[in-house]
Amino acid sequence: MTQRTHRPAEKFWPYVEKPEEPTAEELAALDPDLHNTLFGPRDLPFSITLVFPAFDGPNWDAAIGQARASAEFLETGQGANRRYRARFFSNDVRRLKELFEIVGSVAGCEVLIDDRPVPYSRELWLPLLWFQLLD
Repeated sequence: MTQRTHRPAEKFWPYVEKPEEPTAEELAALDPDLHNTLFGPRDLPFSITLVFPAFDGPNWDAAIGQARASAEFLETGQGANRRYRARFFSNDVRRLKELFEIVGSVAGCEVLIDDRPVPYSRELWLPLLWFQLLD
């Protein structure tokens, strides 16, 4: 029988210590109803969020520039699961339309209404907002 040459540490080293507070990426990934339950309702006005993956093409630089100029911008995931989230409020319809014209045809592009996937959000909600541009 072999003798042990060292004594193991009291804490379990293979486990990563998690921070006490969730990161911004973790909070963004939470379902809105779960966020309301855990942290209370968010005091945000009506918003539309475009979520899209990276894509190849000449419009990529324009798309990422428009997304970064949104009211809230967040990059989530890694590699093939990387997504870009750009939140727009109702007073910034023009920039929302400009970004949607670039990324709307990209496979995997989602339109979220107040952080929720709503049926017909592309076909109904966005055209309703475009009426604001007809001053």
